[in-house]
Amino acid sequence: MSTATQPIRVAMIGLGWVFTDIWAPMLADHPGFEVIGVLDPDPAAVARATELFAAARTLSTVDDLDPAEVDLAVVATPNHLHASTAATLLRRGIAVFVEKPVCLTSAQGAELVEAERAGGARVLAGTSAWHRADVKALRAQLDQLGPLRTVDLAWIRARGVPGAGGWLTSGDQAGGGALFDLGWHLITIGLRMIGWPPVTDVVGSVSADFVGRNGFESGWHPAGGTGGVDVEDTAQASFRTETGVFFTLSTAWASHAEADHTRITLEGADGRAELLCTFGLSPNRTGGSSLRVLRAGRTEQIEVPDEPVGAEYRRQLDLLPTLLADPNQPGAATAESVRIVDLIERIYASAGAVTAGPVPG
Repeated sequence: MSTATQPIRVAMIGLGWVFTDIWAPMLADHPGFEVIGVLDPDPAAVARATELFAAARTLSTVDDLDPAEVDLAVVATPNHLHASTAATLLRRGIAVFVEKPVCLTSAQGAELVEAERAGGARVLAGTSAWHRADVKALRAQLDQLGPLRTVDLAWIRARGVPGAGGWLTSGDQAGGGALFDLGWHLITIGLRMIGWPPVTDVVGSVSADFVGRNGFESGWHPAGGTGGVDVEDTAQASFRTETGVFFTLSTAWASHAEADHTRITLEGADGRAELLCTFGLSPNRTGGSSLRVLRAGRTEQIEVPDEPVGAEYRRQLDLLPTLLADPNQPGAATAESVRIVDLIERIYASAGAVTAGPVPG
C-alpha cells in the first residue's frame, strides 16, 4: 500500500478515449500516482499506453493483478463491462474507481454491493461534475434558499451524438443513450445536494430524432462502428421525492439549440438559484458560467471562478487518495449508484422502454 510519501499505484483497465483524453494526460504529470499496469484488447492502445508509462506492465486479464502491487484499479471500459470487471477486482480485495455509469441495472448494483463487502475493498465512482467550481458555488447557495420546492436539471447538446454504430449507441453495451450518458451526472448532483431522499412518482419520455441524422454527431467522440443504433438521443423526466421536492430532468445528445448548455435551477421558499454553464468536453459551449440568485424581485449575480475545460477531472483525481483513506467511504459510492440506476430504470419503464432500446423514433 502506498503511503503519504509514495504514489498511489494505479492499474488502468480500458484504454479507450476516456483514458487517452482524460486519464493519461492527468496521470502522466501527477506525482501522486504511478501507473503500474494496463489492460485493453486493442494491442495498439496498449502500445501507446506503455510508451507513455514505461513502468506499466501489460496485463492479459484482471486476474494478473496482485492485490499487493496495486492500490487502485481504474475501470474505464465500455459501460457493459463496468460492473462485472469491478466486481471481479473487488472480490480479490482490490479497490476500484469506476467511470460512470457504475452499473447498468439494479441487479448489477446489488452485485457490486455484495462484492465490495466480500472483498473488503472499496468502490470509488466517477462524479466529475460534482467537483466543478460553478457547481460548488451553486451548492453554497442552498442554505439561503429556504425549504427547497423544485429542482430543474438539464444538459442539452446542440450537436453531440456519439459515433453511430459504436458501443455508445448500442443499448446492450451502453445501457442507454443520453439518459445514462448525461443524466447520470445530473441525477448525482441533484439528489446528492438534498441527501438522497427516496423517489416516489416517476414519469419519463424518450425519443431518437437525431441519432443517425447527418450534422448532429459529436466532434470529440471516436467515429462509430458497424453496429446498430437502439438508444435514445433525448430523455425527459419528472419525479418527486418523499420530502416533497419536485424534479424535472432533461438530457439531449442533440437538439435545435445553437450551443451546448447545462442548466441547474433550485427553487426554494426564500429564493431561486440559477446556474447556466456547459458540462463535459464539448467545444460547442456557452461562454463561461453564470450563477445568479433571485429573491423578492431582486437579482444577485454570484461570482464564479473561471477555470479551464476539464478542471473538474483533475480536482477529482486529487481527491482520490483522501477517499481511499476515508473510513466512511466503503459502501457510499455503491449506495449512490444503486439509487441512480433504480431511478433510470423507472424512467425508462415509464417511457415504455424497460431497457434502453429499441426506442420509438
